[in-house]
Parts: sequence; structure tokens; C-alpha cells
Amino acid sequence: MKTLGEMIERNARYFPDAEALISTSRRVTNRQLAERAKRMSSHLYGLGLRRQDRVAILSMNCVEYYETYRACEWAGFIAATVNFRLAPREVLYILQDASPKALVFESQYADLIDQLRIDLPSIEHFICIGVSPEWAEPFERAIENGHVDGPPIRAAADDYAYLMYTSGTTGKPKGVVRTHHAMCATADSCALMTEFKGSTRVLQTTPAFHIGGIGFVNAAAWVGGSTLIHQGFEPRALLLAVQEEKATFTFLVAAMLQAVLDVPDVADFDLSSLEHVVSAAAPIPVPLLKRAIALLGPIFSLQYGMTESNACVLQRHEVNPDGTPEQVHRLESVGHACPGIELRIVDEQGQDCPTGMPGEVLLRSETQLSAYWNNSVATIEALRDGWYHSGDMGYQDDQGFVFLVDRKKDMIISGGENIYSREVEVALELHPWVKESAVIGIADPRWGDSVKAIVVRIPGVELKELELIAHCKVVLASYKCPKVVEFVDELPRMATGKINKVALRERQRGI
Repeated sequence: MKTLGEMIERNARYFPDAEALISTSRRVTNRQLAERAKRMSSHLYGLGLRRQDRVAILSMNCVEYYETYRACEWAGFIAATVNFRLAPREVLYILQDASPKALVFESQYADLIDQLRIDLPSIEHFICIGVSPEWAEPFERAIENGHVDGPPIRAAADDYAYLMYTSGTTGKPKGVVRTHHAMCATADSCALMTEFKGSTRVLQTTPAFHIGGIGFVNAAAWVGGSTLIHQGFEPRALLLAVQEEKATFTFLVAAMLQAVLDVPDVADFDLSSLEHVVSAAAPIPVPLLKRAIALLGPIFSLQYGMTESNACVLQRHEVNPDGTPEQVHRLESVGHACPGIELRIVDEQGQDCPTGMPGEVLLRSETQLSAYWNNSVATIEALRDGWYHSGDMGYQDDQGFVFLVDRKKDMIISGGENIYSREVEVALELHPWVKESAVIGIADPRWGDSVKAIVVRIPGVELKELELIAHCKVVLASYKCPKVVEFVDELPRMATGKINKVALRERQRGI
């Protein structure tokens, strides 16, 4: 299979009556999914969309979200996903940058989109999931208006499949584009590393706008498996779904796993169907991992990747919190590069680092991004000599296990969400009483990291912590906002004049 559209077609032909998508209210077979994808893409074609035109999606998880993905994959439209957690100004920026011709949105965001419409001239067609405003077309009507044979166009292997935005160090998100070929290679690799098979039932609770929100879904579909869709993560609902729908796989960052284990009667649920749980973003603390294995067995692995590329995996048989000191230490790693992934650790001169020496993680594979949308400077910087420069700093031990030690661009990971320091600093400095600021991540027992701002005020003002946090929530998604603000008279600097964040982190740790 060279395109995701061919994957849809294959499943409809060979497993027509097997369930592809399942929610609390709907069950969609592979045959039905292919038909609805063809109808939707046919309708979009009839509205004037052509191959590689963008279809933006703003919604929480639902069957219609994945049907829109499949419609785009069938016809060669680019699915441009929008993080529903973003502030209105951030949503506007992404929609203006992606310049979609159509927007599929959930009815709960109708007021937001109505406010932004005047500034979105590229969007000619609005399609609403749920109760539709008069200026939008209902999703089901769009399906009905399409032809069962689909449009007269199909995706090609080198077409862009997805446009997904990831935070940028300048404060503006970057749009990552990956081709059908790259996403097919990703699905194949993910299915292999996650040990998927035709009976796999993925429980999808993380947001569909993330690469993790479609990556595991595609990997399951690649081998004819199914996906159980939850609107979002809720611990008890997850446990019920495993018990009642016999989910075999799910994805949980450490904070989510903690919440599941903290359900008072968690031991009373039948969770025996679970075969594999993947975590990512940051290692699971050993005490938490031991609790999880005591309940569920040795079914955990850790994967490291990003919107731009696949990367590494610490496989299930390598996760042993009761093993030797070396095995326990390697739980802090992200494992080895996946098959098909070339990985290097290089210094500032681009030379390979020796074992144990930190450097930047470089990746090269068929799974990686093609470019950053509308951003040739970032593309050239990230894809030098064919290698993707991840911006992550790490080292390899003598057996090639990869340990991440820092984020080259000061990225903070909180509850599995990537937060870049500079983006938060820009928001802080929009306040007229903020002279300058620096943002670092601090340890958080629930979220892994949380955001701390160190702020220099304009002399003579009485700016308070809660006031500044409230200001940030106007311009940033809530999860990006500082949880703690410390006011100082000046920030430490290096000889070059740059703010010394190493000194700030050391001071935070009491060094």
C-alpha cells in the first residue's frame, strides 16, 4: 500500500464487516467507513476542492473526526488539524497559515468560528458536526450529498497527507507536513513496534489533532484492527471501555496512568484484554511503573517520537523495574532507534558524539516530515543534509540506548503536551508591566513538568502573580500558562548577554 487511501480500500475489501471505528453511540464497519469517506470527499470535490487543498478540522475526538481524516486520505486533500485547546488568537493564526478551503468543526466551537470568520477569507465552506448554525452545512448532509463512487481524484504517494502544527521556539507554531508515503511507513513501523494484529482494538483517548491521535489509529488499520474513540481522557470511562469493549491497547502518559491507578475500585475492573500500553513524552517513574505492572502485568513500553518523525522505542521485554541496576537505569531512556530509523548524536560541529557524550539527536527515515508549511527557513534548518535535526539533546550508552537530557530549544513537557519556553515568554512580555522574563520547567508530581516564569517587573509597579497568570490565559492555551511566577530584580546572564537558564534551573533545584 502506497497511500492511506489504499489502506481504506483494502480493509473495505478484505474485512468489510469488521468494525473500524467505535464510539459510545456509533459503530462503523470498514465497508461503511470507506463509503462515507468517498461520499464526503466527493462532496468536497463538488464544492470545488482539488488534490492538496486543505480541509481544516476543529473538534474533540469523535467518529466524524476520523471520517474526515479518511475522506482527505482518499482524495488527496490535506487534513489540517487544529488544537481545540488553543486561545482564539492561536486558532486564528493556524487557520490563516493553513489557508484551508473547508473547515469541519464541532458545534461547541461554532461561536468561536463565527467570531473568526471575517478574518478567514480562504475558508469557502463550513461543515458542522452536531447542531449546525445557519451559515454552516451539517456534517450528515455533506455525506448524503456526496456520490458513493467517490470523487474523480485519488491521493498519490508523494501527496501531503497531514498538516499538523507543533509549537515553535519563536512563539509561533510550525506546520509539519508529511506525505502519504511517510505516513504509510509510519503506520507499518508503529504496527511492528507496538505488536499490532488484526484483532487489535485501540482505545483512543488522546486528542485526534496530535500525531499520536492518528498514528496508533493508522497502525491498527494497517493490519485490519479497530479503534474505540473516546471524546477525551476520563479514567473511569477508560476502565469501563477496556472491560466492556475488550480494548487491547491504549496510550497513556505518566499523569494519565497515575489517574487510572488512583481510581478507588480499579482492581475490580476486568482489564485482562489489555495486551500493551505505550507511554511517551517522559519516562514513567519507577514506583508508578511497579504499581501499574502489579495491576496489569508487564505490558508497558515507551516510545519516543514527534510530529516530524518516528524515532525510538523501549520495548515491553526491556521494561523491568525489578531488574538489575542497569535495567532499572535504562527505564530513564527512550530505548533504541526503531527499525528503519537512522539515528545520530552530534556535537555543535555536526560530528558524531562518543558514547555517553550529549549532543543533538538527528534522525533520518522514510517516516520524517517533508517540510514546515510556509516556512522555508525552518525547513532548511531542520532538514540539513537529509537529516532531521530534532532539537532534543541526548546521548547513547554502550548498547545504543538513547537517553534524553534536555531540549535544545527549552521545550517543557507537561502532561504529554509540548510547551516551548519562548512562546510563554512572548505572552508574558505582552503585559505592559513586564520588563523581561524567563520560563523553565519545574518538577510536577502529576504532570511531569509544569511551567514556572521568572519575571522582572517595570520598576515601581505592583504586578501580582495571579494577575499575570490571568493575562497569559487570554493569549495562550491554559495548559501553557505558568503555574508559578517568581518576581526578581534581574535575570542571570551569560557572557554573551543571553539569559542563563542553566543557572535558573540549578537555583530551582537548590544547587
